Amino acid sequence: MTTGSPDDLLLRLHTAALSDMRTSRPKKLLRALRYQAEDLPERAHDLATEEAFTDALEGSGATDPLVEAWRRRLTEWDFVKDPAWSRAPERTADRRGDVYGLLDLSERTRKLLDTLVPVSRVEAPVVITDEFTPWYTPGAERGRPWYWESYRSCLEGKGWTPEAVASLDAASDAVVERLADPTQPTAYQSKGLVVGYVQSGKTANFAGVIAKAVDAGYRLVIVLGGTLNMLRAQTQRRLDMELVGRENILRGASEFESDYADDPAWSQGRFVSFGDLPSVLGGFDIVRLTTRDDDYQSLLQGITALEFEKQEPALPLHDPRNLHRSSARLMVVKKNKGVLTKLVQDLRKIKTPLSEIPVLIVDDESDEASVNTSNPTKTDADRTAINQKISELLRMLPRAQYVGYTATPFANVFVDPSDSEDIFPKDFIVSLPRPEGYMGARDFHDLDSPVPEEERTFANSNERAHVRDILVEGDGDDACLQSAMDMFVLTAAMKLYREDRGGLGDRYFQHHTMLIHESVRTDVHRELLGQVTRLWWNAGYMGPSGHERLRTLFETDVAPVSEVRAGGHGVPSSYEELAAYVGPAVTRIGGDDKPIIVVNGDKDIETGQADFDKRSIWKILIGGQKLARGFTVEGLTVSYFRRRAGNASTLMQMGRWFGFREGYRDLVRLFLGRAETVGAKEIDLYAAFGAICLDEENFRTELRQYATVIDGRPQVTPDRVPPLVSQHLPWLKPTSPNKMYNARLVSVDSSGQWQEPTAYPTKAADLRHNTHLWAPVFDALPADLTSFSCHFPADGERPAVTHRFDAFVGRLAPADFLALARDTRWGAPSQFAPHLAYLTEITEAATPLVDDWLVLAPQHAKRGARLKLGGSGRDLAWFGRDRRRHPLFGAISEPKHRGSALRIAGALADSGDPVTEGLVAPRRGVVILYPLVEPRHRSEIAADGRLAPEKIVTAFSFVAPSTARRADGKVLHFTTFDSSKEGTPIIDTR
Repeated sequence: MTTGSPDDLLLRLHTAALSDMRTSRPKKLLRALRYQAEDLPERAHDLATEEAFTDALEGSGATDPLVEAWRRRLTEWDFVKDPAWSRAPERTADRRGDVYGLLDLSERTRKLLDTLVPVSRVEAPVVITDEFTPWYTPGAERGRPWYWESYRSCLEGKGWTPEAVASLDAASDAVVERLADPTQPTAYQSKGLVVGYVQSGKTANFAGVIAKAVDAGYRLVIVLGGTLNMLRAQTQRRLDMELVGRENILRGASEFESDYADDPAWSQGRFVSFGDLPSVLGGFDIVRLTTRDDDYQSLLQGITALEFEKQEPALPLHDPRNLHRSSARLMVVKKNKGVLTKLVQDLRKIKTPLSEIPVLIVDDESDEASVNTSNPTKTDADRTAINQKISELLRMLPRAQYVGYTATPFANVFVDPSDSEDIFPKDFIVSLPRPEGYMGARDFHDLDSPVPEEERTFANSNERAHVRDILVEGDGDDACLQSAMDMFVLTAAMKLYREDRGGLGDRYFQHHTMLIHESVRTDVHRELLGQVTRLWWNAGYMGPSGHERLRTLFETDVAPVSEVRAGGHGVPSSYEELAAYVGPAVTRIGGDDKPIIVVNGDKDIETGQADFDKRSIWKILIGGQKLARGFTVEGLTVSYFRRRAGNASTLMQMGRWFGFREGYRDLVRLFLGRAETVGAKEIDLYAAFGAICLDEENFRTELRQYATVIDGRPQVTPDRVPPLVSQHLPWLKPTSPNKMYNARLVSVDSSGQWQEPTAYPTKAADLRHNTHLWAPVFDALPADLTSFSCHFPADGERPAVTHRFDAFVGRLAPADFLALARDTRWGAPSQFAPHLAYLTEITEAATPLVDDWLVLAPQHAKRGARLKLGGSGRDLAWFGRDRRRHPLFGAISEPKHRGSALRIAGALADSGDPVTEGLVAPRRGVVILYPLVEPRHRSEIAADGRLAPEKIVTAFSFVAPSTARRADGKVLHFTTFDSSKEGTPIIDTR
């Protein structure tokens, strides 16, 4: 595109018009174009027509700048939540129709835009941001978009769907546009954090960010690729193959001199190729300063490799006349003090002024090693080694932009935001959407399932389908481990069956692995190697005993699960049909007499033993920390996990079973320790992962809720995020204590949301107090039962279901419920305090936001489960619960009770139940009562239903009216404290 050409003017015209609509509703396009044409050359007036626009679209491709400009704006309008200008749901054809209507576009233009920019079905990234000046627009002077177009084509060639590519496009835009403009005269250093899911493709996102950043003018890219050689090498290879390309790798050398000469993907032509060096073709080169096998080395005489060429020596490098003609430099370095010291020393030696170099620092697994763990309250405390080196880089490179990537963000958001030399994400936090086809923590748990536990099946329960218990008795875990190994062999046979008879084709499953993770200690790994080796060779997989075990496992586990979860992939009708594939599967795993690989050092990668890039691997892997952070275990189907960790971040990173499982999702099995003894404590690892999942989802939900901009300003900025972090298990902190600072949530708006406190007291006096406090409420309930029914239609993932239950129904005045909430005693008062603050606000506001509370006391038909409660001796159902989370209860409520309560509070659509509908009122909340009896006290219930009040836990859940929202739109009020000045608030959002 020639500067000043009609195409260039049309792009400038549309970019200006769309930029004016960036923070507003869509407006009539022709009027906007004519207005912008006033500031452009005269011939721009001829282009300010819809005909000129549609003619340009007719000949455009998906990556043309004009289409990119419209994609960005249409995507924003598609994704915006509850806009005043449209009542249509986000990401729907109706929403897009509203946009087109406001733009006043013809049918022809609408059809062209729908073809080039289809409505995305994927979630948008959630962005918590400080205010910033938009600069990253298609019309900006930012060189030729060389590497992004290539990377986009690479992903499409790998089979990425248009929706997945569009999602990555939007998510990478959300990061790049919040970096500083690399050409601006004044240096600005932005810092951000991107939160993905474990094993969910974060590398793809930062590869896209790097592609767009170098296209925009960033000329030094430093990727901090983890703390292990294997992770650094894996990241380097990925970037080289999909972004850097063959020509930049070779730079005139022969094919056989490449560091990838022994890589099958190199010889198979799977590395990106441009046809010649990009600089020859009108683009710019990427010069690698690290290779797959070699981390950063001191350059010595080769220091010129870090020197940046200037076409106009009198101008700074960041001037567009220099920047877009210069090559970019890329290095992937390990987070190692020695390596980073060499880099810092070399940068100090180059002649190019460091203040002129636009730098992008991408920190993979940024919560590991990068965070300063020294006590911030000690004024003379030194930074930890890696944090110190990152701080040095940021200090010496004023145009450096720091972007951390992690799936466990808690350590990063707990960094001191006032430390200007640290890595706190002061400018933005981007939460990536869950990718399509991803298997994460939620896929192994039944969170919020409306199906009662006794009714759960392989079809409607993730736990039943995928999770198997490790319960060790007697002589150890031989029996459980053998069962897991049998599952590994059986699923291997299933994969071969699907390749042969399921239409997937030969070698579709390049890798098939089982991971055993019990410890980080190498001596334990040696013991496990002996144990697993013994079990493997004594398993008799080729003989009758082995086949009999596999037959039983197939008929009781694999076949029934796959029957309802195979998603169209082949399932044998009997074990006899599968048996022919067992022998080849065993041979492929252990035919070389090496069915097991111990991975507890980088040599396992360097020798190629566990290098998934160099060979097909069908093996059992025994490992610890080397396989617990960032490194992708390909083909992982069976996991055997007994490792306890002290915080949620560490434990979640060990979840290598998360990821993409195309073609074998139904075969994935997770064997987890349900009663692991650590000191005097017994740990249920499945419950721990469930709690982490809740912590993580709560964090993402909070970010999504607070990302809404109010009056053009962010509701929450990154420095106010820490209080959004929750903790569901008392012993499992979000991250290690030395990465946390003091923050306290004061109030949370929970309008229309089910809230379920669990921190009830354990002291007899407190329990007795609560029972007497709530007794009058039970006494006041009318004697007649009310029958409720709430229908949930099928939603594509779950079948239609109707929940029915009986309950006693009463009412409480707002002031009475608030008094009860204030007087209720808790084992951990701080957990209920934010809710109490909210209840106080909606009750005592000048114009109260709640008129009354409906009280439900659900009743069940279980025989003998009755208590005499209250002064009148009401006969009421009690619910059996235990404190699964040390002093805290797990789930208290019955899922089937929630629908009616949510509907009455206005949070759900029509329930299909006349009784429920008759109780709906605009400013009505619901309180649900649950008298709980812990297992240790159930035998003490007298024949007449009496039980000492200190042995009853009077629990409740509540749903505030969905209309009970603050007028200013804020949903959060909290205070943080300066950790060096105990009790002194430094931020108050009121």
